[in-house]
Amino acid sequence: VQLQASGGGSVQVGGSLRLSCAASGTSFSTLVVDWFRQAPGKQRELVATINTGGITNYPFAMKGRFTVSRDNAKNTAYLQMNSLKPEDTAVYYCHTRIGSRTWYDVWGQGTQVTVSS
Repeated sequence: VQLQASGGGSVQVGGSLRLSCAASGTSFSTLVVDWFRQAPGKQRELVATINTGGITNYPFAMKGRFTVSRDNAKNTAYLQMNSLKPEDTAVYYCHTRIGSRTWYDVWGQGTQVTVSS
């Protein structure tokens, strides 16, 4: 299984970006997909999760400005980010877990998001 994140870039405060996470090597519809981010000097943190049924979940701090979605026909998950702030600057990663009795983490390569004022 491979994940490829894309769509990052530089935006000004208040702008929007949509990140994509393309999956290959497995049936995408069976994957739970998470988005994480890691800012310089900080721990990686969860941004959003979407399960196989399209149910979404966000940590409290991420609710309101981020929307995760998926298109199983395109084997792709998305993270729509609105009203971006400088503190959203980070490398964004998509993630999933595969396996049955033993689970393995699969990470995309990360895409840089920079928000400037």
